Amino acid sequence: MRVDLHNHTPRCNHATGEMEEYLKRAIEQKIDIFGFSDHAPMAFDPKYRMKLQEAEEYEKEVMDLAKKYEGQIEVLLGYEVDFLPNYLEERILKAPVDYLIGSVHFIPKNGNLWGFDNPEFIGEYKTADIDKIWQDYFDAVEAMAKSGLFQIVGHLDLIKVFNFKPKKDVRLLAKKALQAIKKSGMAIEISSAGLRKPVGEPYPSKELLEAAYDLQIPITFASDAHTPEQVGQNMSSIETLAKEVGYDKVAVFRQKEMELLDF
Repeated sequence: MRVDLHNHTPRCNHATGEMEEYLKRAIEQKIDIFGFSDHAPMAFDPKYRMKLQEAEEYEKEVMDLAKKYEGQIEVLLGYEVDFLPNYLEERILKAPVDYLIGSVHFIPKNGNLWGFDNPEFIGEYKTADIDKIWQDYFDAVEAMAKSGLFQIVGHLDLIKVFNFKPKKDVRLLAKKALQAIKKSGMAIEISSAGLRKPVGEPYPSKELLEAAYDLQIPITFASDAHTPEQVGQNMSSIETLAKEVGYDKVAVFRQKEMELLDF
């Protein structure tokens, strides 16, 4: 069973290609279960997400494609939601979706919220305490997991995107976050997107994935595609990584209920 639950659409303003092109690419890549999970609307950083008034149309378009391609591929509906408690949209949290991916793309720095994975703001790393920002990141992931609002943790160690690594053992930095993820009943995604980034490795790292496995935290798979060509990209390598760690089941969600399937 080949699964890819994290994929975007042009509605987020930084992805290209028609939604149907993503789906056709998924079929070419022999993906069995494919999920659209575009950036959810909120009144923060609107440049990189759909507008709230687009949500209903987005949901309908996904469902229409699911019906059109029924029998060829299973299409699931989701959102990727930035965990920013003061900006979360009730409409999205209560949307009729199969799953919500909770992600952290912003952490506090100098009294502001810093989009640490945005190349526009990479200069901020020059004045950052790397161990501290990693801990701030995992503290935010912990709070996200404790909120109970989400089914999947997006790109667990995204903070490594530009290859600024901590001196402290990452397993210690992430320990409380992983414990909160386990307690919440969430799955973590293994994402091939990191292979396209300066860090050049999947999210999460093998050592964090081993820590998740020790806690029996379920996994799912993601390409985090922002173009049709990225759908299913490097899927075999992340499936191999999961098997090396010991996983043989992949989580999928329908109406926010988890099912574990062989992969």
